[in-house]
Amino acid sequence: MTGVVRWVVVDAGSFDLPAEAVAFLASLRARGCSPNTERVYAGRVALFLSYCRVRRLDWRAPGFLDLTGLQRWLVETPVPPRAGRMGPRPVRYRLRGTANAVMTVVGEFLRFAAVHGWVPADTTALLSQPKLLRFTPPGFDTGESGQRRQVEAATFRFKVTEPGYEDLSDEEIRRMIAAAPCARDRFLVALLACTGLRIGEALGLHRGDMHLLASSRVAGCGVEGPHVHVRRRTDNPNRALAKSRRHRFVPVTADLVALYTDYQYERDRVAEAAESEMVFVNLFRQPLGRAMSYPNAKEMFDRLGYVVTDWVADKTRWSLTIDPAEQAALSEQLSGCADELITVTLAR
Repeated sequence: MTGVVRWVVVDAGSFDLPAEAVAFLASLRARGCSPNTERVYAGRVALFLSYCRVRRLDWRAPGFLDLTGLQRWLVETPVPPRAGRMGPRPVRYRLRGTANAVMTVVGEFLRFAAVHGWVPADTTALLSQPKLLRFTPPGFDTGESGQRRQVEAATFRFKVTEPGYEDLSDEEIRRMIAAAPCARDRFLVALLACTGLRIGEALGLHRGDMHLLASSRVAGCGVEGPHVHVRRRTDNPNRALAKSRRHRFVPVTADLVALYTDYQYERDRVAEAAESEMVFVNLFRQPLGRAMSYPNAKEMFDRLGYVVTDWVADKTRWSLTIDPAEQAALSEQLSGCADELITVTLAR
């Protein structure tokens, strides 16, 4: 047992492993793709194979209309409800951007199979078509006679508008940090906001990456000032992985150093945490001291996103009492918020 996670595609009826799909996923590992990429690709290949089986299509030789039908099916068919959720849920559909991502994986899978002789060249020829670039990005070399203006564009791809990114304001970040119930969560929120690290990069930090003194020469580091090192590691116990293969360091502020100090005091009270080299570990649930996982981090942010008005409405609707600790915590979180009128229907 190596403890390394591998993903495969399994036939739900016979429990056989489709050799072509398994080989495709193995090629991702050989290219150094992350386990998360392998997991996502495995699900999308399985979705394609299942679609073909239900419609009695030969996945090795889908026609143009078959691939067009798959593209439409991805956005027109409701997504199955997530496991473990109880009660009625709104019907969800895939976005066109998600459908494009699925079709991209299908195209890569078919091209990989064609290289090995499992798929005819006529099939892969359907996946792209020539396109002339009228406008080129800055620095793009079109060639002496413009021959590089013609590129291969994906055939089965929806046109989508990029929504862009929504950034939290400084005040919203301060309120989120104040709402975090423990020093670890406050430090994690502040770290992401201060450094711009991805969540996988943050969860993959080791304690040796935290160079928070004015000088770290005693640790063999010549970078001046407090900073953190971001390194790609494939053996993290929580499988957190930095996408970039290049090591880099990111400067941090004195306020972030203070939050990290508070977190260390909190962490030192959990004896099991001393055994882990990871920065972020479980402190309040079993197994104590284990590296914090992505689902745990997402759950923490989901809790922070819980609107206080919903909490007040639930208490009022069911005539529930508020103990002094809850009242003190609520008063602290709402101290900087404006008054808001809440309409509540009382339970009968």
